[in-house]
Amino acid sequence: MSHFHPWVMWFFAVLFFSYQFIMRVFLGLCGTEIMHKFQIDATDFGLLASMYYYGYAGMQIPIAVLLDRFGPRMVISLCCLVCSGSIFLFYWTDNWTLALLARFLIGAGSAAGFLGTSKIVTLWFPFHHYSRMIGLSFSIGLLGAIYGGMPVGHLITLYGWENVLLIIGVAGLVLTGLLILTIKPYKMSFLHEPPIFLKDFKSLLTMPSLLLLALANFLMVGSLEGFADVWGVPYLMTVYAFIKEDAAFITSSIFTGMLFGGPILAYFAEKFKKSYQITALCGLLMAGIFALMLLSKGSLSHTSLAILMFIVGVLCCYQVLVFSIGTSLVSANLRNITVAFLNCINMLGGSFFHTTIGYLMDFFWLGQILEGQRVYEAHAFGYALWIIPLTAFIGGAMVWLLRPVGKGSKRKQKVAEASQLVRQKSMKINAEFEAIENDPER
Repeated sequence: MSHFHPWVMWFFAVLFFSYQFIMRVFLGLCGTEIMHKFQIDATDFGLLASMYYYGYAGMQIPIAVLLDRFGPRMVISLCCLVCSGSIFLFYWTDNWTLALLARFLIGAGSAAGFLGTSKIVTLWFPFHHYSRMIGLSFSIGLLGAIYGGMPVGHLITLYGWENVLLIIGVAGLVLTGLLILTIKPYKMSFLHEPPIFLKDFKSLLTMPSLLLLALANFLMVGSLEGFADVWGVPYLMTVYAFIKEDAAFITSSIFTGMLFGGPILAYFAEKFKKSYQITALCGLLMAGIFALMLLSKGSLSHTSLAILMFIVGVLCCYQVLVFSIGTSLVSANLRNITVAFLNCINMLGGSFFHTTIGYLMDFFWLGQILEGQRVYEAHAFGYALWIIPLTAFIGGAMVWLLRPVGKGSKRKQKVAEASQLVRQKSMKINAEFEAIENDPER
């Protein structure tokens, strides 16, 4: 294999990672049209949006196991095919249940975007390049969310959302073929890390500090997965009377900020050794910015909103620090499953926020109907979106309370790590004894 081929494999894998971001934010660009097609209200639309996150979160750990077992070529290609096929199903169906299923399958297939890219980096790139390659992968992947905003919104205005959706589906089929052609078959000898076993997952559930960290992360994702992904565009079009392209540009500024947020927050966390405090500060600042936007009630300018959302995007990269904190709480052999677990809970946050915001939109709806369809006023948006700053504040406060405090904190952390290591070794010894007892040849 030439030195250039790993870059080709990585490029098409990260292209799929970018592609899944386009599918993720697409629903927010045509919410009114979709609600009209299926004759649904905001609660049902929130359920539809949340199905992506149920599929994505539910497949995080299974995809990680499948990548270890079958390799990235088969898994990434199949997931890309599932995504594009589900797009065609969503395009053609008028059945509400099939639409929910299609959205769920799009999310399930998208789970291989980042995990598959990470696996290719692990298998075919030097280990000391891992952090650099993952950072570059995130940057290119986020371009999908950025260009999936204003440019795709403009295409929807010109050609209609269903035609644009059909083009995206065809692009997915083409990408599937390219993935099959370029990614090399899997060889176990290339494995640089221990495989993931589902039994390792059980040990994570015995760690209160990790579970509380996951819950705090869950509460803080509203800015990204609740606002930027779906509800930001309709909110800005209703409250600020922006056209779709301008509203999409403002929400995509969050993803633009994320291009810079990861390195910035990682630098400060490393420099000051304050990962917990910086993560907590991110949650509190996001809560403050969203409270300011909601209290302004449409008085902020387009430029001011774009700047504020860019800052929110930088703060959204607290998730990088959450992964770092989480992996520091476990032994080395549990780090991969820990990242998959934290990302799973993180994506479940998207389901929570979409479902809750949709319900609150209907709760505060004033009763206006146009052409048989509910019309949601600025009043409904203003109240429903308060769930984002409130939960961000709670999540930030939780992380602050979880921080190590006092001179004995390092000692306690070392004791906890040693205890965790002892538990893991005990589990391995027990598993070996069980294998010996169950093997008649022994």
